[in-house]
This record gives sequence, structure tokens and C-alpha cells, in this order.
Amino acid sequence: MKSSVSARARSALVSGLVLGFGLAAMVPVLAGEPAPATQRHLGSIEREKAGRATELLNAAVAYLKHNGAKQAFAAFDDPGSSFHYGAYYVYVVDQSGFMHANGAEPMQLSGTNVLELRDAVGKPLIKDLIAAAQQAPSGAVEYRWRNPEDQRIELKVALFEKVDDYIVCVGYYTPRATRVEAQALLDRAVMLVKGSAPDVAYAAFNDPQGGYTRDDQYVFVLGLQDGRYRASGASPHLNGMDMRGVKDAAGTPLFDQMIALALKDGSGEVDYVWRNPATNAVESKHTLIQRVGDVLVGVGYYTK
Repeated sequence: MKSSVSARARSALVSGLVLGFGLAAMVPVLAGEPAPATQRHLGSIEREKAGRATELLNAAVAYLKHNGAKQAFAAFDDPGSSFHYGAYYVYVVDQSGFMHANGAEPMQLSGTNVLELRDAVGKPLIKDLIAAAQQAPSGAVEYRWRNPEDQRIELKVALFEKVDDYIVCVGYYTPRATRVEAQALLDRAVMLVKGSAPDVAYAAFNDPQGGYTRDDQYVFVLGLQDGRYRASGASPHLNGMDMRGVKDAAGTPLFDQMIALALKDGSGEVDYVWRNPATNAVESKHTLIQRVGDVLVGVGYYTK
């Protein structure tokens, strides 16, 4: 079946994925899903952000326990208080989904039932948060929300702790991958392809827990002769698809460019626009590629 898919159909499918997710990412609502955030290995920047969020959460919980709900919620709602700085703020919901405090905009969320609020990809943050809090007194959930510092929809980790019937939350936005990190991941991936059976390497790249996929960064592998995905960490369901002729949202034949570059020079860099799996927005991407035998291995990073 895969070999019968036309270039036009492939282009329509991939473009639909790109543009569809891009439109969804513009929806300004809270988002949520049970988070593997506490299971992954954090880089130094994310550890620092998680530390700040934890400090603020601990302070908010202590303040609530010592001063009572009325005084605490007023403080959490006040953007000029010590419970709100930059992209860090406190919000509180109860087991019914009623939001008692929300230090972020829009302030009108405070004092309303937000049980049905959903994120840019349609997942219910509050329902998932309540479900997580019913399983453990503290933890984390992930969702996608507008970062007030750059006004972009980004992946966010919300740390929570239960206090009686209340769920107190503080979140932080995960950092974007850098060129240095992309090059390091590409080097690791190339070493694995060279040092192991192809199926073993490709399985690791396709596995979200395989150590080669993290937030907005992942490994992909394309066949140089047939243009087919051998691995695609962000979209494993595309494996086996011939990507030749597929263009990005700006009309760039990115895969053809990658294949031509790998065949000619063995390695190089390609710019295009693509869906960021961490934000679900269409963004500019810079990808590093390297040829290994009859395939090319690529890792990119999003620039804006």
C-alpha cells in the first residue's frame, strides 16, 4: 500500500499535518495531559526552571496553610505580589474544577469553573490535573499554553501539590533545543547507526523513551535511494512513506534538498518550516544531516 501513495497524496498528507497543527496551536486555552515530565532526564536549564517553580510552589503551599484560603487566593491573584514573577505564577483549582486563583492573564478565569478548558490540541488540562491529583498528593502534568514572555504557545510543565480539597499549581516553560544540542544528538545517533544493526537504531529513534526524543528535538532517518522514512521520532506513523516531492508550508522541497545534499557532500544543513512537536505550531527549523551508508540521519532545532 505504501508504494502506491502518490507524491501529491504524500504532500497533501504532510502539509495537512503541518498546517492543521499550526492552526490548532493558535487556540488560546489551557492544555493538559498526564505528564512524563518527572520521568525524563532534565538538562541544566530545565533543572533551573523546575527548581524555581518548585520554590514558588512550596512557598504558595506554606502560605495557604498558614494564612487560609481567602488571604492566600487574593495574594495569588495579585500580579504585584511575590507569587507572580515573569512566566512563573500560582493557580489553584479544587476537585470540582473550580479555579480559586490564577495569577496569569486572563484574570477572569479566577472564580469560574474551568473543568472543560482544553489546550491547543484539545486535551483537557483540568480534568487531567484532577485525575493526577487523585492518584498522588503531588506531581506534574504537561500542557501547552501561551508564554507571556514571548507570546508563543509552548510546552509547559505544571508542578502541583494538594492541600485539602485544593490543587496548588506552578508551571514552567520547557527550554528550546539549541544548535549545540542538535549537533550532539546527531553525533550520538550517527554513532548508533554505525555501531548497531539498523533495526535496533531505528527502533530507538522511534521510541519516545528511547533516549533520542525530547520535547522539540528528535532524530529522523531517510533512505537516499527511495526517500522513505526509516525512522521519525516525532511521527513514527510516517515510517515507510516516500517523502520525495513533499514540500513544507512555504513550498520548500525539504526532503529532496536533504537527499541531494547528502549524496553530494555527505553532510550539511537545510532550512525550512515545520511543525514543532513541543508547541504544535509551524516554526522555522534548521536541520543538520549526515550520510551513513545508504541513509541520511537528521536532527533539527527550531529557530523561531
